[in-house]
Amino acid sequence: MSVPVSDPVSDHVNPDIERLQRDLVGDDAPVVMLNLNRYRDTAEYGDGRTEQVSGREAYLRYGIVAFAAIESVGGRILWGTEATDVVIGCDHDRYDEVVAVWYPSRDAFLRLGDYPGYLEALAHRTAAIEQATLIACAASPTPELSSPFTPAR
Repeated sequence: MSVPVSDPVSDHVNPDIERLQRDLVGDDAPVVMLNLNRYRDTAEYGDGRTEQVSGREAYLRYGIVAFAAIESVGGRILWGTEATDVVIGCDHDRYDEVVAVWYPSRDAFLRLGDYPGYLEALAHRTAAIEQATLIACAASPTPELSSPFTPAR
């Protein structure tokens, strides 16, 4: 997958390629990627664009392509909502949105970049996001939310 390379210490927007390769390549287990997004008030494209759009609007431009890419690799958005308040933590822990996306494998997640237009759409994501956290979580074999308190079927 060819995505913007980041500084693993200071970049909270783009993935660290070395970390992706180390943690995700070759793993066939299903995974839920928990996305925590904080948007810029105004998107920052850095390419001379004069159009003024909100970070959320720029992210939606990415999201249209990302949704199709997720489906193309067999993934599914399980849940998403607006984040409202930090109850435990500090102001820097504030996010605007939380999205849980199920993938049939970690390799499937890495194949998102193969979808036509996905890599180009990343410019919208980068312009939109002030800070992001992406957490790989254990997942069930099928795309469903589960709870440790739900009896086994």
